[in-house]
Amino acid sequence: MDVWNTIILKNLHLFGEGLWVTAQISVIGFTVACVLGMASCLVRLYVRPLRIPATVLIEFCRNTPIYVQLLWVNYVWPDLFGWPQSFFAAGWMALALQSSGYLAETFRSGIEGIARGQVEAAHSLGMSPVRTFRSVVLPQALLNMAPSIMNQFLVLVKSSTLVSIIAVPDLMYQAMRLTAIWFQPIEILSFTAFLYILIVFCLSHAFKVYADRLRERFGLVLP
Repeated sequence: MDVWNTIILKNLHLFGEGLWVTAQISVIGFTVACVLGMASCLVRLYVRPLRIPATVLIEFCRNTPIYVQLLWVNYVWPDLFGWPQSFFAAGWMALALQSSGYLAETFRSGIEGIARGQVEAAHSLGMSPVRTFRSVVLPQALLNMAPSIMNQFLVLVKSSTLVSIIAVPDLMYQAMRLTAIWFQPIEILSFTAFLYILIVFCLSHAFKVYADRLRERFGLVLP
């Protein structure tokens, strides 16, 4: 109890600050990952001359460890591109890169899973390819992909702990900082693990309920 009162309770504000940074970097990283993943997927599926470069990019993002990507973006990109200029930007960009590869494959499987007959029926009604994709293919694909997309967000949240190695003051960074100050790793890291478990559990449950309601609403499962 002394450790709890002296270290945990008196430093809750630091855990809160770290949690806020974790939330920001996770949301930004995932948003960028969705954009990059969808763009890579569409190029791979529909832009034949760029299919090979898009495939190479997707495989690179999927098969490179997040630790390597994080150091690569943080230390190599500023010299090559002049960006990013902050550890925070490097953190969310590295997270976005890796998740974009997995999301691109998720999007591709979802789009290709739509029955060809629906596309042909839309064309027979005079709908353009773009309108067919926007109104027929994409809504159904997103509903089918919702669980996988949400699961990838949870993976990104857990992977965000690695941004602490480049001094991004996220939840893990604050925990390691307090451990170095107080030399009480069991209590501090156990509390940090509890916070991550609580976050992931709550997000997972919320996503599952939301996905089930969407699928039920559009008749993809029985009520």
